[in-house]
This record gives sequence, C-alpha cells and structure tokens, in this order.
Amino acid sequence: MTTARWTTGEVAVIGLGKSGSASCALLRRMGAQVYASDAAESEATRARAAEAAALGVAVDVGRHDLDRIARASVVVASPGVPPQAPPLAHARASGVEVIGEVELGLSALPGVPYIAITGTNGKSTVTALVAHLLRAIGHTAEAVGNIGTPVCEIALRAVKPAWLSLEMSSFQLHDTPSINPTVGVLTNLAPDHLDRYDSVEAYYADKALLFRHAGRGSRWVVNADDPASLEMTRDVNGVVARFSATGRLCDAFVDRAHDTLVVRDAPLVRRHELQLLGAHNSANALAAALAVMLAAPAHESLESAERIREALRTFRALSHRLEPVGEYRHVLWINDSKATNVASARVALESMTRPTVLLLGGRHKGEPYHSLIPVIAKHGYRVLAYGEAADIIMNDLMGHAPVERVTGSFADVMRRAHAVARPGDAVLLAPACSSYDMFNNYEERGRAFAESARGGPGA
Repeated sequence: MTTARWTTGEVAVIGLGKSGSASCALLRRMGAQVYASDAAESEATRARAAEAAALGVAVDVGRHDLDRIARASVVVASPGVPPQAPPLAHARASGVEVIGEVELGLSALPGVPYIAITGTNGKSTVTALVAHLLRAIGHTAEAVGNIGTPVCEIALRAVKPAWLSLEMSSFQLHDTPSINPTVGVLTNLAPDHLDRYDSVEAYYADKALLFRHAGRGSRWVVNADDPASLEMTRDVNGVVARFSATGRLCDAFVDRAHDTLVVRDAPLVRRHELQLLGAHNSANALAAALAVMLAAPAHESLESAERIREALRTFRALSHRLEPVGEYRHVLWINDSKATNVASARVALESMTRPTVLLLGGRHKGEPYHSLIPVIAKHGYRVLAYGEAADIIMNDLMGHAPVERVTGSFADVMRRAHAVARPGDAVLLAPACSSYDMFNNYEERGRAFAESARGGPGA
C-alpha cells in the first residue's frame, strides 16, 4: 500500500496499547488524519491517549464513536481487540476495510525481508531464535509482531533492520492481507482460542492465511511430526521443508542415535548443548535454523552454519516459557505462564523429569482438560486447580488424576504449592488458561509465580 492509501479520508485506530499507539504515530508521520479510541479508561490508556493527541490524533477514551468509525477510510485494529467487538463489527457492517497493525507496518517497510512464524505453540521461541540466528550471521534483525514489538514501531525508526522475524497470531493473520514472507514457518496446530472462535476449523482457517500468497518461489518450514500441519500444507505452492524432533528423516531432524540436531544433511549441534528444556525445544531450534538457512543462499555457507551453531548454544529460554526460576529448599520452580492452552500445558508436563506439582487454572478458553490425564498420570502426582476455570478442571480431572481445588488469590495457590511440594519435586506453572481472571497478562502472572517461589511459603 502506498502512502496515498492512508491520506484519503480519516483512518480509525481501535485500541491504544503498544500496537495502537505505534499505529497512530506512523499514520501521522505519513500525513494521515487519525481518529483513535479505546474502551478502557485506565491510567495507562489515558497516558497513551495524551501522547496520541499531542501528535494531532483525535482521541476517545472509554468509548468508541461508531458513527465516526463507519465513515473511516480504513480501520486499523490492535491485535487484542476481538473481531466481534462493536467498533470492528460496526466497521465491517458499514463496508469499511479492517486491517491489523502488522499490515500497516509492513506497508511502511517495503523491501525489508521477513521470516513469518505462526502455529499454536512455540512460535515466540522460534521467532526469538530466528532473530538471534540472523544477528549471529551478521544481519541487523528484530523480533516483531505478536512477540511484543509492533511492526509500526520498527517502521518509525530512522534506520531499518536488514531482516524481521515476525510472529503472527491467528488474529493478526486474519487482518494482514498482504502477508507474503521470504520464509514462512508453521510450528504446529492444536485447538486454542475457542473462547474467540466458533470452532477449531475456524481457528485453523486463520492460521492457513499464512499461505494465502504462496507461489512457486515461496519457501515454507513445517512440522513433520504434526499431522494437522502436514495436512494444511499438503497442496501449498512453493518449497515445503520439514523438521522433526522424533527422528523422522527430513530436512531438519534429531539424530537420536547421536543426540544431534541435523539440518540440511549436516550435523549442527548436540542436543545437550541447547540451554532449553523439553523435546519440543529441539523442534523449535530445528525450525528456526532451517528457516534461516532457507532464507538466503549465503546462510548455508560453512561460515554461517558455524555461527548458527554457536548461536544455538548461547540462546536462553524466553521469560515465562518453561523458564526455571530457581531451586529453593530442593524444589525446582518452573514458570511456563505462556502455556495458555491445553496443548502447551501438555508439552510442558512432558518435559518434566521430576515428580511435578502442576498449577492449572485461570480464565477458561473453551477447551476441555481431559487430554492432560495420561501425562499427569506419568509426571504430575498432584494438580492444584484455581481461578475461574477451577470447577471445569475439577469436573474434567476428578477421578482420573489427583486434583485439588484451591480457592482464593494466586498467593493462596502459591502457599498451597509450597506446602505440598516435597524435596526433589518440581512445581510447574503451566495453567492452560488465560490470566485475565487474576492478572492483566501472562507476564504479570509469571512474575508473581517467580517472586513467590523465591520468597517461600510466606511470600
């Protein structure tokens, strides 16, 4: 899209979080007339509204002017705004195009190549790894999108990076019609966000939008261990490269006999050299390395391969993603607050090597918890169910797993965890739920877990 696309009429920005604020700033730099609104009335929202107003943006806080939105030339939606939210629904009903912040940001970064990563689980780790590996082989690179840094924020910089590593949620894919990456990565597929989608099929359909512009020259990286991912990409145009953490011989795989990650027919790094817990992180490392190597011929040189190898050895787990926060009184505390769906909680449990106390709960996202029963029987001798989802968890697991309901605050949950954990155990926060019943986001929940773990039973 050209700058003229944004300077015809008024652009409406819905949501004044990081993405919305960056969208406003970029649009004003382009010379667009901008109206922004946010239903929230928090102090942080008012502060961001004041910043936008100082740029010449017309702002509403605590309300949306639906009539004004209906007259907009285009609406830019922040990723946290549900598609059925009144301002977006009204815009679509009025025939106004709705796009996401990523679409706006990419339009202002013509010629900057990017590797786009989506999937149900692992995409943030792969996104961070891709940026880490690109930097290791000598590029300037930024991890952007759903990982936390808006693309529009990068577009505002005077000096643009050579590459982007772009994490894309299903919501962002829905509203980014121009998505056409240098390499696209699909980590895996599992039911998620059923609180916002009518069906698993609808959720998967948005994931499939990664491939909407697939052509003969497209390059894709796909999980060979995941039947749903293979089915989604079965007829996709372009080169489809596959990775496997289970030993399947493909473009990138774990050689189990030698405990080695092999990429493009060459041994890359020994599994024990990765500073990441769990077999799923072998898959993440394979996906990232394969994507970077496919992105440009020079990335497959011997020198680049050596730099990728060293970079894999130095990469550390992202915060709130199977992150060991410490061992206190001979109990290992592991923060996987980002495990906000059942599939990711199951993967986290499968990574445990000790008897485990699982903290499971928060705001229910529409998916049953029955699939956790087999792995709980193997690894989790006790489940502490808490939050708004506690009754559903109890109903799904009672009689099949040792589950206990903990009422009260998250501090009460942590006190109970301290009480039941025995020396040699692990306490794992892998809640399989969103955090919004008790916290503003999963990061806040993870920090509360870590602080209580360090502080002991009285924290």
